[in-house]
Parts: sequence; structure tokens; C-alpha cells
Amino acid sequence: MNAISRRLVVGSVSVTLALTVAACGKAGDDNKSDSGNGSKTIGLLLPDTVTARYEAFDRPLITKKIQELCADCKVEYDNAAGDPAKQAQQVSSMVAKGVKVLILDAQDAVGIKSSVQAAVDKGIKVVAYDRLAQGPVSAYVSYDNTKVGVLQGQALLDAMGSAATPSSKIVMINGDDADPNAAEFKAGAHSVLDGKVTIAYEQSGLWKDSVAAQKVTAAITSVGKNNIKAVYSANDTMAGGIITALKGAGISVPVTGQDADLAAIQRILLGSQTSTVYKPAKPEAETTAEIAVALLQGKDIKTFAPTTKVSGSKDNVPSKLLDAVSITKANIKSTVIADGTYTAAQVCTPDVAEQCKAAGIQ
Repeated sequence: MNAISRRLVVGSVSVTLALTVAACGKAGDDNKSDSGNGSKTIGLLLPDTVTARYEAFDRPLITKKIQELCADCKVEYDNAAGDPAKQAQQVSSMVAKGVKVLILDAQDAVGIKSSVQAAVDKGIKVVAYDRLAQGPVSAYVSYDNTKVGVLQGQALLDAMGSAATPSSKIVMINGDDADPNAAEFKAGAHSVLDGKVTIAYEQSGLWKDSVAAQKVTAAITSVGKNNIKAVYSANDTMAGGIITALKGAGISVPVTGQDADLAAIQRILLGSQTSTVYKPAKPEAETTAEIAVALLQGKDIKTFAPTTKVSGSKDNVPSKLLDAVSITKANIKSTVIADGTYTAAQVCTPDVAEQCKAAGIQ
């Protein structure tokens, strides 16, 4: 082999090696972009694990829709498990991973403000999911929370029937004050209940069944076992604890809820809970995913967020507010069953079979 041939062979090998290294480098860069520079990575932070809907519906629906819209996108997920400080750390972690869009369901909408600002300062677009976090968020998707409270209050009055008089005493167990939605649920419920009944005891249950049970136990002592005519519960998780406490005291009165948890649907059929509010997770989750991908791709989001909501930090946030539905025993079949949220088999376990049959759910 002459010198020229040797140079050609060496050159060919060098080019081949360079291409191989480049190819390996590109594969590594793709992986890095998911967790390093984050060019195709969307973060998802949910607030707690005690509310059944988050892991059962919100997380998988958001993830699925993002992947449908952006096949090479990656979703980085974490859950605050009810700890605001932990969620702040999780935001910092998402920033370090280089996500370009962060979907945030704030555990503490006020306390998370500085974390939101820090993320935005790094060029990250923040989408407030279900709860309107303070700070410069790019969009907000939720339900009309004041209307949810109205639905709850009206459902309670309907369940009370003739017992709903201005002198009738009820107990209100509201959500966590750190959640801005809780104030809106409360305001909506008060707009219906005030003047129609007497709210004899009102406390926050912090969205926890154990805390709600403790509060109702205190209410029973304060108001009197025979004087409580109904209990407003801001969500189904708390309703479960409330009903346990009421049952222990030998009290059976109307109890509201929210989220249409499977356990709540079964309690409604069994008669221990009278109503819940159904906020279908799919439209909320999918709209959020559409906004997140649009922001990632630098597209306009007006189609997905046609209205504006003013946050607690006075930011005007492009928003999408969906409508919820009140659920009682009468419309379980035409709502959560018809929508495919739950199958009849999931709802109609052996202990609820008879009630399902009576409600036409089989």
C-alpha cells in the first residue's frame, strides 16, 4: 500500500470514527435534552397523594395527551405529598433539569410565588393547573370554582328539603386556606346557604379526612348531636372522614362533597353521602396538555385559554374555566358511568350491588 492509499484509509477510518462519535453524541444529547437542557421536557407537579383523582386521572391523562401531541416530549413528574416546602424544592429541581414548561398544581398558591418567579426567570413557562398559583404564570386551567360552591350549597339545601330553614344549624368544613380554590368554593356555597340555614360551625379541614373528622367531632360537641341538620364538605376526601365521625356519633344527615371519587360515588349509592361535584378530569387535563405543548413550541394559546383570571398576585392570567356537574344518586349512571370515568363493575362491588341495581347501574 502506497502513502496515498494509507492516507485515504486513515482518512476514511477517521471520518467513520468521527461519524460514530457524533452519532453517539447525538443520542446522548437527546437523552440530555430530556433531563439536561430540557428542550422537549415538560414538568408536572401535583400537590398531594390523599386526593384520589391526582394519581388516578390527572397525571395519566396529562402525560398521555402530551405524548400524543409531541411524540418526542418527555414528562418529568413529582408530587408534593401535601408539603409546600417539598413542592418548592421540586420546582427548583425542575429548573435544574432544564424543563421548558412546568405544569404546576400548587399546594400553597401564595407560598409558591417565589418559586414560580425563579422558574420564569430561567425562561420556563408555568401553567397553573386546577389552582391558580401566584406569580407570573402563563396560563391557568380549572373549573369555575365559585360555581362549584354554588352547586354544593344548592345540593345541600335540596337534600335537606323541608328541614332547610333559617333556624336549621349546619356545619361547614372548608378546604385548605392555602388553596385559592377553597375560598371560591366557600364563597359560592355561602352565596346559596346564607339566610337559608344557620351555619353554626365552620372550620377548615385542610383537604384531609382525619382533620375533617376531628373538626366534625368538635362541632358535634359545640353544636349538639341533635342540632346538626347537615354538613357541607368541600371535597370527597374530607366527606369520608366526616361521615365516619357522624356515624360514630349516631348522626345521619346530608353531606356534600367534590371530585366524584369512586368511594364517594359508592357512599352516595349507599346513602351516607348525598352529593358530590363532578369535574371531569379529561377536559381539564387535555386542555392543560395542549397549552403546555403550544407554549413549548412557541405557539399562541388564545384558542385554549380564551378568558382572563386575576391571580392573588394581581397578574392577569389567560385562562380556561370549565363547567362542573352536581351528582346525586339520580344521575350517577348518566355522568361518571356514561363518561367512562368508572365502569359499572368498579362501582358495583358486592356491598353496593343492590343499590346499583335500584339505580339502574349494571
